[in-house]
Amino acid sequence: MNKGGGAMAGAAGGAGPTAAAAAAAAQKQKALMQRVEGDIANIVDNFSHLVNVSRVNEPAVRNSQEAFMMEMRAARMTQAADSLLKLVSELKQTAIFAGFASLNDHVDQRTAEFNQQDEKTDRLLARIGDEAAAALKELESHYYSSSQRTLQF
Repeated sequence: MNKGGGAMAGAAGGAGPTAAAAAAAAQKQKALMQRVEGDIANIVDNFSHLVNVSRVNEPAVRNSQEAFMMEMRAARMTQAADSLLKLVSELKQTAIFAGFASLNDHVDQRTAEFNQQDEKTDRLLARIGDEAAAALKELESHYYSSSQRTLQF
């Protein structure tokens, strides 16, 4: 099985939150893989012991001891299976929250893009306003200095 220490473990050498997050993710993946391997090995081991103990023997005392061993191995298998179920639940939660984190990153990126576009639009509108004001001043000066205006009064 993949131990999870591959590509992401090298990212820890950089600086910043991204490198730290990559290192933490690699460490968590390694720990989860160890839990999975341990739980599966526990289930297989207990199942093989359960099968070996389940042979029928003649002495009653030996059968009661074997019944106790079977119950103990079955309980251990149940605990390991429960641990795997909890691990699956944890992985689902991690996947959901990781999705929210990437969604938040995308929203932040889009917000920055819109802020840049807003600033660009504000500069464009200010330039258009300045040009319109300059054109209006020029037109006013032509109007007030024209002979047409003085003839109308």
